[in-house]
Amino acid sequence: MNGLLLKLWKFLPLSKNARLLIMRLCQNQFLVGVTGIIFNEKDDILLFKHTYREVPWSLPGGYLKAGEHPVEGLEREIEEESGFIVNIEKRLKIRTDRDTARLDICYIGTYLGGEFKGSDEVSEFGFFAFEKLPLLPKNQILLIEKAQTERKSSPIISTVSPTPPLNDNFLGRVVDRLTE
Repeated sequence: MNGLLLKLWKFLPLSKNARLLIMRLCQNQFLVGVTGIIFNEKDDILLFKHTYREVPWSLPGGYLKAGEHPVEGLEREIEEESGFIVNIEKRLKIRTDRDTARLDICYIGTYLGGEFKGSDEVSEFGFFAFEKLPLLPKNQILLIEKAQTERKSSPIISTVSPTPPLNDNFLGRVVDRLTE
């Protein structure tokens, strides 16, 4: 079947959108998630208490929207779920979850400010020292340990590349949130 599609592909004048549609129909699908290990000025870690999880406390994150840069998506998810403004500084790890067909990109960032506003997904938040973390999934504890080691071994210099495109209101929202 793929051989036939390749021959048709070569000779049919299909638009980019038509080609993408065919590719999506023929390929396995997966989700792209983003997770943040967000530190405050005391190096405590931001956690959210989620309304829908068996283990309610976890790192903030979510799924990317089509065409969204991972950094922009993580900053958006955190703001939507909590009202917090964060600065994403460095990619820590890319991992796969084969059970759920998910690719997850984990970043290190810094809490800038904002007033907590709960959402349908997040009922509480907390900044926790590593020694006082609530029950978390094991993979998240390993990510936090890696992030702490990374921060101690080298100062954070933004290695996120390329700079994500900012939507028109992003900078205004950051300024508004920080001056409220």
